[in-house]
Amino acid sequence: MPKIYGLTVDNQTRCKHYHNVKDIIAIKFKCCHKFYPCYKCHQECENHSIELWSAKEREEKAIICGVCGVELTINQYINTNHCLHCKSRFNERCENHYHLYFE
Repeated sequence: MPKIYGLTVDNQTRCKHYHNVKDIIAIKFKCCHKFYPCYKCHQECENHSIELWSAKEREEKAIICGVCGVELTINQYINTNHCLHCKSRFNERCENHYHLYFE
């Protein structure tokens, strides 16, 4: 699994901001190509603004499942509620933050 940056509290990518049982993904930020568990971790650790992935980049592998380490494309991630490999469930409330990561 690639390095996960930020204020991570466990080995399944949960962080100090989001740490329930379903908070198990990390997102590769377009601006720095680093994986972070959430936008708050990115803001606290980087000194640049978040750059959104464009709609044309939806096939980019930019999501990691913290349970099995498989990388998902943005399309795969936004069109499911679980890991396509290990079937672990993702936090459905993450949808509320898509506008912070994706066009």
